[in-house]
Amino acid sequence: MSWEIVIGLETHAQLATRSKIFSSAPTRFGAEPNTQASAVDLALPGTLPVLNRTAVEFAIRFGLAVGGEIAERSVFARKNYFYPDLPKGYQISQYERPVVAGGSLAILVGDEEKVVRLTRAHLEEDAGKSLHEDPRLRHSGAGFQGMTGIDLNRAGTPLLEIVSEPDMRSSAEAVAYAKALHALVRWIGICDGNMQEGSFRCDANVSVRRPGDALGTRCEIKNLNSFRFLQQAIDYEARRQVELIEDGGKVVQETRLFDPDRGETRPMRSKEDAHDYRYFPDPDLLPLEISPAWKEGVGAAMPRLPQALRSEYREAHGLSGYTSALLTESREKSEFFSALLAQGVPPTLAANWTTGEMSALLNDRGLDFAASPVAATQLARLLARIHDGTLSAKGAKEVLQAMAAGEGDADAIIERRGLRQISDAGALEGAVDSVLAANARQVEDYRAGKAKAFNSLVGQVMKATGGKANPGQVAEILKRKLG
Repeated sequence: MSWEIVIGLETHAQLATRSKIFSSAPTRFGAEPNTQASAVDLALPGTLPVLNRTAVEFAIRFGLAVGGEIAERSVFARKNYFYPDLPKGYQISQYERPVVAGGSLAILVGDEEKVVRLTRAHLEEDAGKSLHEDPRLRHSGAGFQGMTGIDLNRAGTPLLEIVSEPDMRSSAEAVAYAKALHALVRWIGICDGNMQEGSFRCDANVSVRRPGDALGTRCEIKNLNSFRFLQQAIDYEARRQVELIEDGGKVVQETRLFDPDRGETRPMRSKEDAHDYRYFPDPDLLPLEISPAWKEGVGAAMPRLPQALRSEYREAHGLSGYTSALLTESREKSEFFSALLAQGVPPTLAANWTTGEMSALLNDRGLDFAASPVAATQLARLLARIHDGTLSAKGAKEVLQAMAAGEGDADAIIERRGLRQISDAGALEGAVDSVLAANARQVEDYRAGKAKAFNSLVGQVMKATGGKANPGQVAEILKRKLG
């Protein structure tokens, strides 16, 4: 009998504010340890937290983007636990009244669209970081040896914790959801999404059950900071739980860590429940009140959202759902495509080059569309040369690489490299006649019904013209001459 995997994700998105959520300390990444921790972050006696208005506006922006309910009144609570990197002995978070409730996110898994419901999104502060001795530096004299250090630079950094319902049924769905969420928080400008720096990290709650049964006991896998690790961790954990149950064992609710070197999860601690944290309203912070005018002001400044653009691409430009999803993977990519359309490039040609050659070019260079070495206006001029028959698709790819290397605009490169396509009817007629005369056997094969012979003849003409013949015109001339 088969097993069903049930997955919910808790995602921490570090908000892209210049200062922390309850202090004016900066949030720059990579500073020397403990140089960005203020008296408030260190919880020194007599200090009081002051809420960062921009962090609240970012939370409102997210709630509007996912169609959630923005609370008119929400409350900050103290979440009590004791870690060396938590200076106060508690974390300021939200519990009973989060700033955002509900909402949903549409994801694409293959060609299937699925909607994942969201439970909540709440504001909270990040903890610090424990720095453990690096064995590789043990004999170098660098760093601290035989000890663990505490860096409180990250303490107080604003986070938006986004909690999904357990709606996902495979690691592929979980990765699709995480990627869609990652794209959305970057799209609306509330998080830089840098997973290597910890700006976007996921905790996966995984359980298994027989189809139709009640939910099984879940285990939480903490701090997954890459989509590949997320998929590997879920797959391993699901197998572990199934094997454990089938061998007569019982899944214990616990928090686990993923070891990417071994490709397996391992126990970290027993899983706490809400009562273990002894939540209570923070007496130093007034309830957060969000007026309708504030919410409307935030909404008015929002960019158009990916879902609306995907619908427009399908309905107005006739693009497939898959292509539309690719075009809205990032705001910069969508804006690049829109810029091509504004230059008069046909939608299908613009979409194919944006998701194809341009994406490949940028991936090879480790760049995104925001840092593209070829502007949309430059690419539009290149695509115009394909459209008017000046350049073949193969030649256009060569020109694109030359443009990215800084060799000038499309027309100059075409002339300098001699890539102009032969479209002159007289010249092409002569080339076709020569090929037909030299390949009588293939002409006979084609007339005998062997379709492959036609492609061979087209190839012979292209070879005879150094690849510069317009292949569409060559095919038309050949068909006419072969009857």
